[in-house]
Amino acid sequence: MSVNPMAYEAQFFGFTPQTCMLRVYIAFQDYLFEMMLVVEGVILKKLEGFPHAKISPLQIRKSTEKFLLFMKEHFDQLFSKMEEVLLQLVLNVPKHVLLPEDKVHEQYPYTKEQFQALQEEINQLQQQYRAEASAGQALLAEIEEQKCVQAELEKILQWFDGLESICRAHGTSNFKESFTFLTQNSKKLQDVLKDIEKKSKKLQISDQLA
Repeated sequence: MSVNPMAYEAQFFGFTPQTCMLRVYIAFQDYLFEMMLVVEGVILKKLEGFPHAKISPLQIRKSTEKFLLFMKEHFDQLFSKMEEVLLQLVLNVPKHVLLPEDKVHEQYPYTKEQFQALQEEINQLQQQYRAEASAGQALLAEIEEQKCVQAELEKILQWFDGLESICRAHGTSNFKESFTFLTQNSKKLQDVLKDIEKKSKKLQISDQLA
C-alpha cells in the first residue's frame, strides 16, 4: 500500500485514496475466499458420485488451500499494479488544480515569510486591543469614582448654601463673619453643656448624701 498521505486528495474526495484501495483489496480478497469455498463444495459433490474414488475431503481441502495461496500471490501482484495506476491517474488531484475553498490562495498568494509577518502583526494588534480594553475599563472606573466625588462636592456645596442662608437669616452676610458667629455660638453651647453637667453632678452628690 502507498505511504503517501495524499492529504489534498482526502480533502477533495472526503476520504483518503489509500483507504479506498484497502477496502477494494479486502473486498476482492473476501470474494476470492468465497469462490474457493464454492469450488471446493462443487468438487466434494462430484466425488459423491464416485464412491470408489481414492481422494479424501482432507486432500481436497489441502489442494484448495494450496490453490488459494497461488491465486492470492498472483492477485497481490496484480492489485499492486492496479493500485499504482488508480492512485496516479484516478484518485490523484493534479498539482495545477485548486479546490474551490483554496481559490483565495491563488488570488492572494503569500510566502512563508509573509505569512509569518502577518501572524506577528495580528498578535501585535491583539495585544494592543487587550491593552486598550484594559485602559478603557480603568477609565470607566475612574469616571465612576469622579461621579462619586462630584456627588460629595455637590452635597458640600448644598451644605454651604444652607449655612449661608442661616447666616443671612441672622443678619450676617459675610461668610467669614458667619463662620465666626457660628464658632462663638458653638463655644457658648459647649460652655452651657459643661455648666449643666457640673450642676447635674452636684445634684447627684447631694441626693447621695441625703
